[in-house]
Amino acid sequence: MLNVGEAHHNGDWNWKDVISPFTRIYYVTEGEALLHLPRKLVRLRPGYLYIVPAYTLHSYECDGVFVHYYLHVYEGVTAEMNLVEQYDFPIEVQGSHDDELLFQRMCEQHPQAKLPESNPEAYDNDAQFTDYVERYRDMPLWQKMELRGAILVLFSRFLRQAVPHVWTSDDRMKRVQEHIHQHICENLDVDELADVACVTKPYLIRLFKREFGTSPVQYINRKKVERAQLLLYTTDMPVKEVAYEMGFSDHSYFIRMFKKQTDITPQEYRERMRK
Repeated sequence: MLNVGEAHHNGDWNWKDVISPFTRIYYVTEGEALLHLPRKLVRLRPGYLYIVPAYTLHSYECDGVFVHYYLHVYEGVTAEMNLVEQYDFPIEVQGSHDDELLFQRMCEQHPQAKLPESNPEAYDNDAQFTDYVERYRDMPLWQKMELRGAILVLFSRFLRQAVPHVWTSDDRMKRVQEHIHQHICENLDVDELADVACVTKPYLIRLFKREFGTSPVQYINRKKVERAQLLLYTTDMPVKEVAYEMGFSDHSYFIRMFKKQTDITPQEYRERMRK
């Protein structure tokens, strides 16, 4: 968990083109607002829970009273696909008084996790995130378990109506995708993926592009950049070490590839997040 808190607004929750390497969950208690997603407009209303997956470009619009709880969570750099990648979650689900009590409990137990202000440019750039990650790591086990339990309960509300994300119906490509995610921090090459799929390299490339709409190398690089963003965001690891952690022997190439996908360098990304 990065942040949790309760926010009160009156026509001042209007932020455009927000995107972050963490997932947001909201529980609305009063008023209404609009959530603009790439292909959908969602009206946020009292008594409902909402989820915005990590790396989702979105905007907010509010012209009156709007009160809600918020929770920001991230899944660490692990050698597996996370929940958001494995399932298609509904954006909105019915909430309950129990959900509100969970948020109240988390707010009481973790007052230091409240956002300094609601402007994403302010809190996405605040170095307190790194501090909070460190504080979380230093929590006693019982407190971590209680916090994880509350977060899992909230995720379960969405999981009840979620459906497994069908990336591909081709078993060979399923094995390849799983292999990529399990070894994303290693130096992967297409020959290795072809062996996993038991096909030739040229055929793998054609099949992968047909199933995923991108080449194997582009897919791997995109996933590596996403994991690198999380490391840059939540740790003080030097850029060169982040590159090595993600399986790049040449950190200069990592920097060029990162900039190609995000339009800024890894260092610029970190500085922008910590102004």
